[in-house]
Amino acid sequence: MPTIGIFGGSFNPIHNGHIELARRLLALARLDEVWFVVSPQNPFKRGERLLDDDLRLRMVELALADEPRMKASDCEFRLPRPSYMWLTLQSLSQAHPDCEFVLLIGADNWARFTEWRAWRDILAHHRVVVYPREGAPVDAATLPPGVTLADTGLVPGSSTEVRRRLAEGQPITGLVPKVVEEILKVKR
Repeated sequence: MPTIGIFGGSFNPIHNGHIELARRLLALARLDEVWFVVSPQNPFKRGERLLDDDLRLRMVELALADEPRMKASDCEFRLPRPSYMWLTLQSLSQAHPDCEFVLLIGADNWARFTEWRAWRDILAHHRVVVYPREGAPVDAATLPPGVTLADTGLVPGSSTEVRRRLAEGQPITGLVPKVVEEILKVKR
């Protein structure tokens, strides 16, 4: 049974840190693949201005073109909004009953996990792998069964920084894959 890591996010835009983090999680969490689930609307980020859904999906697809164990997923595009991870995991499990889905989340999201819709159901049915995020310490000894901390180290990069630099006319070379940089230059 393939083990698939679910890496959800707005990917507004995808950056090199996302891809590096997924590479590390593939190894540390013993995953067969990582699926980047592009979220049309995160319930915790209502009101955030997002690039067009299809554009964000396309950038993720292009950014992952040379990563055979990573793929873009638009599964949340067909689900109710805002996007709740429990519904996403249920939908994926129904569509791919031959796969085990493992939720990959940052320590900042783990700190708010009990605010997530159906968080107990997620823990009851799926493994969760937490990766470090600056300013969000996690004590591995306090994690419940089925939740592990992956020692990925802090991976630099943020979509917020990319958007800020674009807004200020600063270069984003090296922060995003080249193909994403070209698309964003046109969008400016």
